[in-house]
Amino acid sequence: LYDAFTINTILFLEDLGFCAKGEGGAFVANGNIAPGGILPVNTNGGGLSCVHPGMYGIFILIEAIQQLRGGCGARQVENPEVALVHGNGGVLSSQVTTILGTEAVL
Repeated sequence: LYDAFTINTILFLEDLGFCAKGEGGAFVANGNIAPGGILPVNTNGGGLSCVHPGMYGIFILIEAIQQLRGGCGARQVENPEVALVHGNGGVLSSQVTTILGTEAVL
């Protein structure tokens, strides 16, 4: 999930239906998006922790593909089958979502 600001991740988790509106903060605080959580998010560290160039969306797409291929080493999610990549542009005005999967689920 595109995370130029900490609120982005919470808003996108709610908007994409992973938790109810207003519950994103608790969802994150409970460790659900951490490595080993029920929904690992930004396993490369995210834009705030890893890198944040103008075209950060390609980095989250690459990370999703590497996760699905099993090529992420220590940060590898166990048995990933589906990955969701979501980004935004402007002031939360333009959104894009891509869903990727392994051959077994497509």
